[in-house]
Amino acid sequence: MEKKILKLKPRISEKASFLKTGNCYVFEIPIDMNKRMVAEAIKNEYKKTPVQVRVVPIPKKQLFMRGKWGTKIGGKKAYVFLKQGDNIEV
Repeated sequence: MEKKILKLKPRISEKASFLKTGNCYVFEIPIDMNKRMVAEAIKNEYKKTPVQVRVVPIPKKQLFMRGKWGTKIGGKKAYVFLKQGDNIEV
């Protein structure tokens, strides 16, 4: 059985750019991905070993636009902490 390697998409936001100063990087990940899979993807893609990985769900949100109610799709994001001195080029 072939291993499925998933791509991590960096999450660009004001909070994420603030966290970069403390060696923490934020990525949007698929819903079925867990901490170990995120750590393995970081090792494969960026050749860095994370010290800690935290996974947080992004809740769905209701919004009203152009006279209609809709839903913003939720998802998951991962906070990846690296050793002091390691950086990832995003």
